[in-house]
Formats: sequence, C-alpha cells, structure tokens
Amino acid sequence: MVQKSVDLLKIENVSKKFEGRTVLNNVSATLSTGKILGLIGKSAAGKSVLIHMIRGTQEYAPDSGKVLYHVNQCLKCGNLDIPFEGISCTKCGGKVVDKWVDYYSLHERDPIRQKLKARISIMLQRTFALFGDNTVMENIFEAFDEKVNDKEKIDKTIELLNLVNMKHRTTHIARDLSGGEKQRVVMARQLAKNPLFFLADEPTGTLDPFTANLVHERLVNYVRTHNICMVFASHWPEAIEKMADEAIWLDSGNVLMHGEPSTVTKKFMEEYQFERNEDISIGKDLILVENATKHFFSVVRGVVKAVDGVTLDIKENEIFALVGLSGAGKTTTSRMIAGMTPATSGTVKIKIGDDWIDMSESGFAGKGRATSYIGFLHQEYTLYPFDNILRNLSACIGITMPAELAKMKAIQVLTSVGFHEKDIENILMAYPDALSVGEQQRVAFAQVLIKEPRIIILDEPTGTMDPITKVTVAQAVLSARKELGETFVVVSHDMDFVLNCCDRAALMRDGKIVHIGKPEDIVSGFESIEREYAEQNGGQI
Repeated sequence: MVQKSVDLLKIENVSKKFEGRTVLNNVSATLSTGKILGLIGKSAAGKSVLIHMIRGTQEYAPDSGKVLYHVNQCLKCGNLDIPFEGISCTKCGGKVVDKWVDYYSLHERDPIRQKLKARISIMLQRTFALFGDNTVMENIFEAFDEKVNDKEKIDKTIELLNLVNMKHRTTHIARDLSGGEKQRVVMARQLAKNPLFFLADEPTGTLDPFTANLVHERLVNYVRTHNICMVFASHWPEAIEKMADEAIWLDSGNVLMHGEPSTVTKKFMEEYQFERNEDISIGKDLILVENATKHFFSVVRGVVKAVDGVTLDIKENEIFALVGLSGAGKTTTSRMIAGMTPATSGTVKIKIGDDWIDMSESGFAGKGRATSYIGFLHQEYTLYPFDNILRNLSACIGITMPAELAKMKAIQVLTSVGFHEKDIENILMAYPDALSVGEQQRVAFAQVLIKEPRIIILDEPTGTMDPITKVTVAQAVLSARKELGETFVVVSHDMDFVLNCCDRAALMRDGKIVHIGKPEDIVSGFESIEREYAEQNGGQI
C-alpha cells in the first residue's frame, strides 16, 4: 500500500543567541516523509546550531519559535512511528494516536521527549567516536536496541555496511581504519538506531569524491525507502544538489535564500573566486621516501599492508599532495614522514642542514633532530577546551615569549587563516566550544603555523570548510610558502584545494603510489581510475 506523504518536522521561526550574538534569526522549514533539507553557508553561519536544535540538545533550545515533530505513538507500548493513517504499532500491533510534539515545551524527563530523542540520530562533523578495540561489525552491534535478535543484527549490519560502502571492512579493528572509513562506520551506527529523523553535519566531509557520491546516492535511497526525513549541512554544493529536495543558505544566522538546491548553491558559489598568481622557485630534495612499507599485525586479519613499497621525493618549498580513496595509505605515509609511525622497511629521510635524518631512527640523534622542524595538522585535531584561543596559540603548545609578542603572533596567524581583523579580539578571548567546527579547524591550523616549522603536514585541512573559507586557507598555505619558505605535504580529498595549491600530487591506492604528476593530471584521471578499480572489485572501494 502506497502511503500519502505526511509532514514529519516543522521548524517555526526559531531564533537563538549565544552571549548576545545572534546565531539563528527567524528560521523556518517543513519536511515531509522521504524528504531532505540541505543547509549551506560559510563557517559560523548557524548550520550546526540548527542541527543541534533539531536534535533536542537543551543548550540549543530556541529563544523563540518552535521545533515540532509529527509521530504516531502507541497507546500500549509507547513506541513512536511514522504518522501514516490506518497503521498499527510496528512493535506490538497496538493502537496508535497521531500527535505533534513540541519538544522544548516538555520537561526533560517527559517519557515522550525521551522516546523521541532516541529516534533522532545525529552524525557530527569530524567526530569518529568508535570503540577502538572492537571490529567494525561489533561497533554497529552496540547501536542496536537490546530487543533486536542476533540474526536481525547481522542482517541489518550487512545492509548498513553496504549502504556506506564498508562491507569489505566488516572484521577490521576500528582504530586501524582511516578517517574517512571511521566516518562511514559512524554513519552506519547512527542509522542502526532506526531513526525517524536523521541529522548529519558534513556527513561526507572527509570522503574522496567517488566514495562521497556513492554514499550520497545510498543515503537518499535510504531516506526515501524508509520514509524518514533528513536535515544535513554540507560545504559541498554538489552534495546539496545531489541529496537535498530543498536548500537553505544561512549567513550569520540569517536565511539569505531558501528554495530549489541548484538555484541556492549557484548563488552561494558566486562568492567563490581563486586566482593563483605566484612565481616560486622549487629547491632541492628535502624529503626522500624509498621503497617504504608499513605493516601492521591484526589478530583477526594477520599482516595488514597499510603502505606497500612507496617511493617519492619532495623538494624544498614545494606543496606536494597525497590523494586517493579512503584507506589508500595517505595518512600513514604522512605519519611516516613526520616520524610518528616508523617504516617497517625501506627508508624515510629528511634533510636538516647538510645531514639526512632517518625518520625511523629514534632518539635525539635520529628523528628527534627533525621533529621540532615539522608541524602536523591532524585530521582528528583537538584544541584545549578549558583555555581561550590566545592560550591555545601560545602557552598551551609550549611557546615561550613575552605576552605582547605572543598576542601579536596569534593575531598574525589568525588573520592568515581567514579570520577578519574586526573579529580577532573576540576570537582570542573565546573558548573552543564557542566556535564553529570550521573555525576550530582554522585555529588548529594556526597552532601549526605559529610554530614556524620548515615542513608542514596537513591531513584533510579543508574537510569541513565552506568554499569561500577554503580560498582563504589556500591563500594562507601559498603565503606561508612564499613568506616563510615552508614546505607542505597535503593529504586531501578536496580536488579544488589540490588544484589551487599544489605543485605536484601522488595518487595512492592499496598502499602504493599509482602515479605522480601535475595536480591537473592526477585530478582529471582520478574519478575514471577509481571507478574502474571499484568495478574490478565488485563495487567495493
């Protein structure tokens, strides 16, 4: 029986302020069964705030306006279902009553509020909260209701892993996954909760374009076939166009545009401009990797070849990119260069002065000579939550200098990563949780720059940034290279960033380097190469 579409979620004129600053201003939307709302905007536009508000997080309760949820509630067992007419409870077969729930008008301990919150799943950006010692399958098992039997768990887990293109990683230990793979497992965990409302903040921000497109298609299909509704924020116009039925463009909490996704994203992207005008001389070899391997041992899987015979060279003053699908070995290669992960065999060397330092050799006479000259922006970065941004950029990271000089340096690096001068005084005194995730990421980049390293390794530096902020960060990288003579190794799925910034790129797959060349050559062949590879492997990546 085909059911008539019904409204599931109403956002009615919600507004919100934090510390006197407006973060949402009179935002409204209505979503029905099988529909998706996409949110786009610059960093700190209010996208994440709206998602947390819909999630029911008390500190994000609207100052005015309402968030209303439409459900069927079983009079016998209390279960909540999609409010179709003439339907009995899907759990016990009992009689149901159709109702709209004004979430924030209920007491926190109200049973229907608690049951409703359990049916709202949220996927936060750059949060890879998994049980590290458990397998992928075991992590998803943890999310199921305790009443779900083992066979149902297994069948549902396989279905969800296929949806996020991770069926080939079922027995892998969570801590051994790449960032993009962890993100997909988190997505599967949230869907395992059988949500009526699915919220996602940058759900594919750390995925390569091929995998992201695949996940986009399957998420849309999931929402349609399960008749739920979804609200997601993304910095990718392509994601908004591909997934959303309607889009909202937010800027400083205000709705600038609300309508058809392609129309909204086209207008949003009018601000996106980048011109690369520079004449930089690339120097001699600075980093040499020769037939390097990194093998891990897993009780379940035996020897895992994360990096398998990589050879490359990176020059002084060069911006070099490592690109490829999730799990290709990019991050492990970058960690080997930084001395964080010693090579199992082969060599990784960095030139300091006139000496070549073996980064697999421990101690001050070995990699210790080089590590102080290397800055690393991790994909899973953290800021010190109980210190303001000024201290995060000075005392907390071990910089000892007079207070005024520390502040001057902090202002300099914050400006370079895209903060406006008029906002910097407030940013310096703010604490990390008062910033958006995109702003936190730029502060983490500033933490690296303020140390003035010779080599900077950036692992997905723009994964959760809007296109306009990406331009600023790209300019910051080019400026740091020009003004400070720094060398960059960039791990990225962001092909625009690679094209805008990098001098050369290496395409990695299965721990090996497939091709090294100009970014435009790598990027132009990236999708066709990976699609061919996926087809050869039954659609798995």
